[in-house]
Order: sequence, then structure tokens, then C-alpha cells
Amino acid sequence: MTKRLYIQDVATRDGFQIEASFVPTNAKIALIDSLSQTGLAKIEVTSFTSPKAIPNLRDAEEVMRGIQRVDGVEYTVLVPNVRGCERALSCDVDEINLVMSASDTHGLANLRMTPEQSLAQFREIIEVTRGSGVFINASLSTTFGCPFEGEVPEARVHELTERLLEIGVQGVTLCDTTGMADPAQVERICRTSLQRWPEAVFTAHFHNTRGMGLANALAALNAGIDRFDASLGGLGGCPYAPGASGNICTEDLVHMFQRMGLETAVKLDTLLEAAATLPDLIGHDVPGAILKAGKSDRRYPKPKWMSETQA
Repeated sequence: MTKRLYIQDVATRDGFQIEASFVPTNAKIALIDSLSQTGLAKIEVTSFTSPKAIPNLRDAEEVMRGIQRVDGVEYTVLVPNVRGCERALSCDVDEINLVMSASDTHGLANLRMTPEQSLAQFREIIEVTRGSGVFINASLSTTFGCPFEGEVPEARVHELTERLLEIGVQGVTLCDTTGMADPAQVERICRTSLQRWPEAVFTAHFHNTRGMGLANALAALNAGIDRFDASLGGLGGCPYAPGASGNICTEDLVHMFQRMGLETAVKLDTLLEAAATLPDLIGHDVPGAILKAGKSDRRYPKPKWMSETQA
């Protein structure tokens, strides 16, 4: 495979929103500016939701207007409703990301909406964006399983994908919200989605809840997916998966793909420099493996006793 893979970081939205402490606005801007220099295809900057709902992202406008945009990088934001859409459009975002669940129970628990209600709201949001030129993506949570209902029928996932595309959504992110996916399931759903809707832009979004995040990313790759969400340092998580780790780690994903000889356009060393700032920024360690162990081409000095014996 020689085509480019598109790596999309979600740390400053998906990661920061569940942190115990508020990350200062200037620190968010500085981190996003550093990520913009790494070669990432897209950065999910923030969410234009109610400050009462997600106080950690109450500075959405300030962050979006304060970053230094880099050509070739797309800046996307999560939008929960029409009011959030209007706020986002006033900041000249490149993409609006909508979120709904494939599961009735998860949709009600997480969004207080069934999939049907979410679709109705999406129609209103899409109408507001007409003529703006903003790309519309929809993230389909619990694509690979619901923490309340268990298995989500694949036919239901494909039905909702069809309906999203029919109302004007241009891209669909298939989300493993609580890390329930397995590689065989991932490859099957991703392959079918690409075959049925070749005109749509599909992204894979995995969590490492049960340690299968990178394996699932490989399965999606084998199916033909070329866009991947990931989170710097492995930040993120879900309130319905207590004690779980976060999203798959951006630098770990890039390291794996690059070791395989695949093109990501990401400067891994620069990405690792950004990841190294996270523990001080958020006040705790992060799950990322490459940040701890180093890249696999790292070499260590021989044990002292071997040097003495050779002398």
C-alpha cells in the first residue's frame, strides 16, 4: 500500500473534555499550534456545546479563534445542536462533526436522544450550514457494540449510515465507543461500508478499552479505510467504560504505520515532543507506549560488564 493514510487527532476535544481539571485556554492553543506542525491531516479542536454540559470546553470560541492555522490541516469541531452550529460557523471552522448513537439506550443515556431524534436534529443543523462550504461529518457511536444493549446489529449500522448520507452528511466516522470491537467485526463492517457507499468519506475511531485498539485499526486498514481518529498520548475515554484507557494513541498508531512502511505524512519526532508536554499539562501520566519506551529503532548501551569483559 502506497497511498497516504490520514491521521486525525482528537485529544483537545475528546481527551480534554473528560479531564478532572480545566486546561487553560492559552495552553490548549499552544498544543494545537504544535500539533499543526506535525503533518496531521485533521485536528478536532473543541466542542461548541453548552459550558454547563462540558465546562472543560467552555472556551471554544477563544481557542478556535486563537490558533494559527496551517495550510493542509483541517480544523474540525463537534456540534451538538443548531446553536452550537451557529457558534462554530462564526469561527470559520473547516468541518462540523455531529454525533449520534446506533443504539437507542446509549443515545438516551449519552445524548438524551434516540437515533431518530438525532437524525431530526441533524437535518436542522445541515440546513443552517447550506452555502457555507463546511464539510459535514457524523460520528456513529456504538457502531461495534453498546455497553447497555450489547451487540448492535450490523444491518442497523448500515441503515443509519444510509440515512445519514441521504440527509446530506458527507463523511461518517464508525466509532468503537467503549472498546467492544474485535478485528474480524471491524474488517467486515468497514469493508461493507466502503463497498456500499464509495462516494462517502469513512473514518475509523477506536478506543483501547480492552487492548485491541491497534489491532482494530489494522483490521480497518485491511478493509480499505484510510482515515483514522486517534488521541495524543492516548487521552480520552467514555463514562460508560469505567476504569478504561482512552482512545488509541496517535503517536503509537503513527509509529505502527510507519514501521510497516506506510505513508502518514506525520513527523513522528515532532508529534512525540507534543505528547511529552501532556503529563505536566493535565497533571497525570498518559497511556501512550512510544512516549515511554521510545521508537522501536531506539538503541541502548551494552551492559557495563560486557564492556569490561571485551576490554
